[in-house]
Amino acid sequence: MSKHTVKEILQSIHNRETTAVDWVRTSLQAIEQVDAQLQSFLHVAPEQAIKAAEQQPQGTLGGVPYALKDNINTEGMQTTAASRILENYIPPYSATVTKQLQTAGSVLVGKTNLDEFAMGSTTETSAFKKTRNPYSESHVPGGSSGGSAAAVAAGLVPFALGSDTGGSIRQPAAFCGVFGLKPTYGRVSRYGLIAFASSLDQIGPFTHTAEDAAIVMNAICGHDALDSTSAKVPAEDFTADLAMGVKGLRIGIVRNLPEAGLDPAIKQATDAAIQSLTAAGAQVVEVDLPHSEYAVATYYLIAPAEASSNLARYDGVRYGRRVETSALLDMYEQTRSEGFGMEVKRRIIIGTYALSSGYYDAYYKRAQQMRTLIRQDYERAFEQCDVILMPTTPTTAFPFGDKADDPLQMYLNDIYTIPANLAGIPGASVPCGFANGLPIGLQILAKPFAERTILRVAHAYEQLRDFAWPTPALGVAK
Repeated sequence: MSKHTVKEILQSIHNRETTAVDWVRTSLQAIEQVDAQLQSFLHVAPEQAIKAAEQQPQGTLGGVPYALKDNINTEGMQTTAASRILENYIPPYSATVTKQLQTAGSVLVGKTNLDEFAMGSTTETSAFKKTRNPYSESHVPGGSSGGSAAAVAAGLVPFALGSDTGGSIRQPAAFCGVFGLKPTYGRVSRYGLIAFASSLDQIGPFTHTAEDAAIVMNAICGHDALDSTSAKVPAEDFTADLAMGVKGLRIGIVRNLPEAGLDPAIKQATDAAIQSLTAAGAQVVEVDLPHSEYAVATYYLIAPAEASSNLARYDGVRYGRRVETSALLDMYEQTRSEGFGMEVKRRIIIGTYALSSGYYDAYYKRAQQMRTLIRQDYERAFEQCDVILMPTTPTTAFPFGDKADDPLQMYLNDIYTIPANLAGIPGASVPCGFANGLPIGLQILAKPFAERTILRVAHAYEQLRDFAWPTPALGVAK
């Protein structure tokens, strides 16, 4: 699969230069050629994909192949969340986004690798394989949606969906040099998404461009009665503002942004991106986010607490792995011990402790209070600006194993992405440079339901950027 955009594929099919079958076969061939090294897919469905393409699918994404992160349910197709406990699970229903993309005519070619139950920042905690960064086989692709990011960056599919709980779309997008968008909480239905932390999880797209992300967003957004947290907001055309440019927009720069551990090359690339946008007519204003330094600690109390509750359902009784024993409690213990990996166990233990009697008020309640203060910081900041720009990550992709034995350092890698999930606001990462051959991401944040503004700024920046774009070591060239 060459790195054609969603827009280019749609135009080619519309002009009858190619067919859906052509693009699906090309995607499957690329997966066969590249993914043995890249390891971005957990399951590939060639017969199902070709059959769907032969039906000449119609719709806004008619004939465009895509991939889904393997924590998004697909009826009749294995969905594992990259965990041994769901190794042979085949859902009896599809997620709402899966159905929406099918209605839009897009063709699913397979399911991508992730950190187990989306818990991780490197895709190293997957129970099945370690996805590689397309720009360097020895480096991680980010996580937890590393498989989706790598598949798009390598040109195996033109777009893929991931989920973002604390940066799991934006961080791998930055590490792999693609565009990644985390919509506002409630903007995209979570029905059929295997839950990690229900008040933080949000599904979103990986694409090559902001315009492609807007096209995909048009297909997957909308109120869903099956999701009690789905927002009742009117349908929008996310492509409507793309060509408006940035003249007159106010760009917020965080005055107290934590810079400990920030790679100077990333700071330089971020500053250069901001300068190019101001040269195009945007106005820079300084804003304060005084509680952002507490975001990581807040997140790693709330998210594990919700995870410990959500993962209690995996007990060997109803579905998934079961270890047969003579005693019920032994079955619970051994099923979960064998089925869950170390990172999942770690977060369950932390979350259960934070929710336990005598500690709830000291930890979980205080974390929720801090979450409110973080959200209020953003509300005040967006009274002064239209978007906030900052690095997506403090470093570029790091080597495998570099942080595996130090969970705290791994968690701190999400310092710039976590606050958006706590506040429920939208955010995106757009490639803004390279350091030592590895991509750098610029993060764009906006107030709730202002995805069109994010896409407008990102699209404008894509027209302005002029850095040299290396060819991925793993992937197909355009």
